[in-house]
Amino acid sequence: MKYKTLLCITVILTYYNIDAQNRAKGLDEKVQQLTDMTAKHSIIPLNLNKFKEFVKSPPRDYSFIVMFTAMAPSRRCTICQHVYDEYVVVANSFRVSPSYSDKLFFGMVDFDEGSDIFQMLRLNTAPVIMHFPAKGKPKPADSMDFERAGIHAEAIIKWIQDRTDIQIRVFRPPNYSGAVAFAMLFILLAGFLYLRRNNLEFLYNKQMWAIIAVFFCFAMVSGQMWNQIRGPPFFHRTKNGPVYINGGSHGQFVLESYIVAILNGAVVVGMILMIEAAGGVKGTVVAALEGKRRRFQSVVGLVLVCVFFSLLLSVFRAKTQGYPYSFLFK
Repeated sequence: MKYKTLLCITVILTYYNIDAQNRAKGLDEKVQQLTDMTAKHSIIPLNLNKFKEFVKSPPRDYSFIVMFTAMAPSRRCTICQHVYDEYVVVANSFRVSPSYSDKLFFGMVDFDEGSDIFQMLRLNTAPVIMHFPAKGKPKPADSMDFERAGIHAEAIIKWIQDRTDIQIRVFRPPNYSGAVAFAMLFILLAGFLYLRRNNLEFLYNKQMWAIIAVFFCFAMVSGQMWNQIRGPPFFHRTKNGPVYINGGSHGQFVLESYIVAILNGAVVVGMILMIEAAGGVKGTVVAALEGKRRRFQSVVGLVLVCVFFSLLLSVFRAKTQGYPYSFLFK
C-alpha cells in the first residue's frame, strides 16, 4: 500500500514538473517571438489569431498595451491618425528607453483587419488604448480616457506608468520645419527692411504695433502655443456628428482655439466701441460720436460684450464641469 501511494505521488509530481516545464518553455517561446517582432516594428500588428495567442492566452508574465483604431480613409476617423502618431512615439521611446524590457509590449488592432476582436471586446468606437495586465482581466481603469488625459504621448506614458509602474521617457524625432520657417521669415523681413531702408517711418506707427500686439494676445490666450506643442486634431468626428469643443479641461481642438480667439476678439471690439462712445480713453468728447450715433455705438458694444462673454463662459463651463459656478452668483 505504501509503495502504491509513493508511486502515485511520484507520478503526480512528475506530471506537474513536466507541465511546468512545458508552460515555461511556451512562455519563453512567446516572449522570444514578441521580442523578435518588436525588434522589427515597435508596434506589433495583431489579427485574431495573434491576439488570442499573445494577449489573451496563458502563460503570460508581461503586460500588453493595445491600440484599437480604424485607419482606413473610408472610416473618416480624423483623430485616429493623431492618436496613432502619438502612440508610435510612445512605442519607439520605450524601445530606446533604459527601462526597456520584455515585460511590456505594444500592439495595434485595425478594425478592417480585426473586426472580430472589436466584437469580442464589445468595442463600438475608435480609437481606444487598453492595457492587458500580466495577471487577471482588464479593469475599467485599463482603458485610457482621452477626454480627461489627452491624446499626446506624454499623457499616454503617464497612464502606462500608472498601470504598469514602468517609466518611459519621451524621445521625439527632431522637427526642423519650425526652424526653417523662422529662418525664411527672418530673411524675408531683413530683405524688406533693406529695400525700405530709406523710409522706415512705418516702424513708428503706434496703431500698427497695437494691432499686432492684440492679435498676438488673441493667439496666446486662445491656446495656439499649446496647439503647436501638443499637435491636437482639428476637430473630433463621432457617430453623433462632429465635436468642436473638447470636453476635458486638459485638452482642446485646433478649431476650438479659433472659436475662443474670435469670441475674445468680439468682446474686445465691444469694449473699444463703448470706450470710444464715452469719449475715448482720455475722456475727451469726440464731436463725430455725439447724439444718436454715440448711443447706438454704446448699445452695440454692450451687446457684443454681454453676448460673446456669455459664450466664453459657456465654453468654460463645458470644459470644466466641476467648477463651483454657484459662487459667481452669490
